[in-house]
Amino acid sequence: MGVEAMTTAEAQRGVMADDREIPGDPATRNGTAFEVFRAFLMLGLTSFGGPVAHLGYFRQAFVVRRGWISDAAYADLVALCQFLPGPASSQVGMALGLRRAGGWGLLAAFLGFTLPSALILLGFALGASAVGGAGGAWVDGVKAAAVAVVAQAVLGMATSLAAGRNRAAVAGAAAILALLVPGALGQVLAILFGGLAGLLAVDAAAAGASAADSLDVPVRRRTAVAALVLFAALLLVLPLLAASTSAGWAIMADGFYRSGSLVFGGGHVVLPLLQSEFVETGRIGREAFLAGYGVTQAVPGPLFTFAAYVGAASGPAPNGVAGAALAIGAIFLPSALLVVGVLPFWQSLRRSTRARRALAGINAAVVGLLAAALYDPVFTEGVTSAPTMAIAIASFVALVAWKVPAYAIVGAAALAGFAVL
Repeated sequence: MGVEAMTTAEAQRGVMADDREIPGDPATRNGTAFEVFRAFLMLGLTSFGGPVAHLGYFRQAFVVRRGWISDAAYADLVALCQFLPGPASSQVGMALGLRRAGGWGLLAAFLGFTLPSALILLGFALGASAVGGAGGAWVDGVKAAAVAVVAQAVLGMATSLAAGRNRAAVAGAAAILALLVPGALGQVLAILFGGLAGLLAVDAAAAGASAADSLDVPVRRRTAVAALVLFAALLLVLPLLAASTSAGWAIMADGFYRSGSLVFGGGHVVLPLLQSEFVETGRIGREAFLAGYGVTQAVPGPLFTFAAYVGAASGPAPNGVAGAALAIGAIFLPSALLVVGVLPFWQSLRRSTRARRALAGINAAVVGLLAAALYDPVFTEGVTSAPTMAIAIASFVALVAWKVPAYAIVGAAALAGFAVL
């Protein structure tokens, strides 16, 4: 009986090693999809300032206020998403939703964060005059508040992730590298530098801090592999389908899926890809394309929701609501597949001692990247006058000293911008 029980247990362990559901810590599994949707909907309505500002809002909402994830694990997650193609802030949001409430949590995080801006841009594409007037002084106020949000995130993360001379030096060097080599290349080089520096110069105690914080997700390994296979298969099959059928839906799905799969460096980088796919092919006029992109800068949420405008305004069919829905689904699908496919293996990698040392250096480099982005584009776009500097200072004091929630600060900054700018 004992031998039989042992054999059964060993067999079960063998199955779990090949296809186990990652259990994670309790914080990853005790949430609901509605809870996730509600939290991300608030962020989708108030998160102005681009992907770097979004990461600051996420940290305030999920690390500081709700405690869904630790600073170290959050930095690891940000570092991973910087390496993946697609919108990094949206991928971080999907991963947070996945950890909290499984697959439905991922979907809830995506919908909550994406729907507000997607619906605004769809309305603009359909000719809603009220949305066409979006922008103005209140947006300038919100951009100033984003400076405070990102500054608070940099300071908070530096305290735990760039403490000590070695990690502080890594953070500083990464910031310098990102400033001198702008764009996606600088970000990737900074993270690679951080990993190498971590292996060579970060001590075991610093590396151990990252190991203690779980990034486990409730995803079976076979599911993860299937997601990666589907990601690659769609990247290969959709162009063939579009070329063979010449159907409007296939051409649109192919264009948006490839744009979401191949872009590195944030939402702005998707502009030339979409221009090549839809303006140069005559599906949307250049002036209409640029007008929609201008409105996209004035709405909250991820810049990739510009796809909703392009999908709705392009022709021939599908366009309108159907075109917007197809565009949003196709451009964000690669990100969802990569998050589901990579995260389980990323957690296993983090258990390695050498990997933890590298990750400690990468975490410090992430702090440097955020510090560089705090200057450009957050500060350079958010502080353009003495009044916007005043709004940024007041927002920072309210956020750090008075612990005012970020969404309340954003609302107050919008009112202040409307009143004084």
